[in-house]
Amino acid sequence: MTIRLYDTSARQIRDFSPLVPGCVSIYLCGATVQAAPHIGHIRSGLNFDIMRRWFTYRGFDVTFVRNVTDIDDKIIAKSVDQGRPWWSIGYENECAFNAAYDALGCLRPTVEPRATGHVPEMIEMMRGLIERGHAYAVDGNVYFDVRSFPGYLELSNQELDNLLQPSGEGETGKRDPRDFAMWKAAKPGEPSWETPWGRGRPGWHLECSAMAHKYLGEDFDIHGGGLDLIFPHHENEIAQAKAFGDGFARYWAHNAWVTMSGEKMSKSLGNSVLVSEMVKHWRPIVLRYYLGTPHYRSMIEYSEEALREAESAFARIEGFIQRVVEKAGPVEPAVEVPPAFAEAMDDD
Repeated sequence: MTIRLYDTSARQIRDFSPLVPGCVSIYLCGATVQAAPHIGHIRSGLNFDIMRRWFTYRGFDVTFVRNVTDIDDKIIAKSVDQGRPWWSIGYENECAFNAAYDALGCLRPTVEPRATGHVPEMIEMMRGLIERGHAYAVDGNVYFDVRSFPGYLELSNQELDNLLQPSGEGETGKRDPRDFAMWKAAKPGEPSWETPWGRGRPGWHLECSAMAHKYLGEDFDIHGGGLDLIFPHHENEIAQAKAFGDGFARYWAHNAWVTMSGEKMSKSLGNSVLVSEMVKHWRPIVLRYYLGTPHYRSMIEYSEEALREAESAFARIEGFIQRVVEKAGPVEPAVEVPPAFAEAMDDD
């Protein structure tokens, strides 16, 4: 039995060979808890829940880490707009995400670390990168020097000279506009933590590199997330971790989006479909079937019609099982899945 996975970094399907025989370590970029989740958010968690369950079925001991980004620009902006503490907004939406994962039958992760709980690990990583000449501090910010890392942009297959790096407000003193912030200097009224370079808060990319290092070590098997995270997030994670001395992830797996009218489902487009509302109108198992049936690397174009088709398809499965039970009586669940199903699951 060989399991094969599409590796984004290799741009091909590869045989999966775990670092530790019989074990699989997975890090999945989880929720940024600025708002309650729509089904586009939950697809990633569901797809990797299926992957995790399949590895377990195949006899592997799986360690599954899914983080929570509980501090970022949007959470702080909502705190100001609503006159509420930033942590209150984050925790409320973290609970909403967990309720959505639970509703759709996703297993809880082995560990679910919050970014704000791992500032010491981030400081340690920044200190190491500065000492190795890969990062520098200026005006209370800490930046990663992208030209210091020769492998930068290999995951997203871009050219550095053509790169436009997203930049945030207050990111002053960069040596190169493409350098990215690992730590952001404190602004009046914003949450901040003390570091050797001044008070501030973490940059998004640093959080995941530090948490993956803490819970999975210098090397681990699979890093996952949505396609939109390949750049800049995953590219910057790789640069930080490998420049720090980690081998980091050996395989990169990315799920496709849920779209509406051809556009990625997102709050900014105003086209989100909240899970909390959808479960009032659709059985959660039908939503799981709808999101889990398409191949994880294929786009799902959301529509009521497609959901109704999924509902009918799942009803046919239930009807078949019910007829079997009525005819033969209750039966023990099968220990083995059909060979053709197993072959497909093993092959990405």
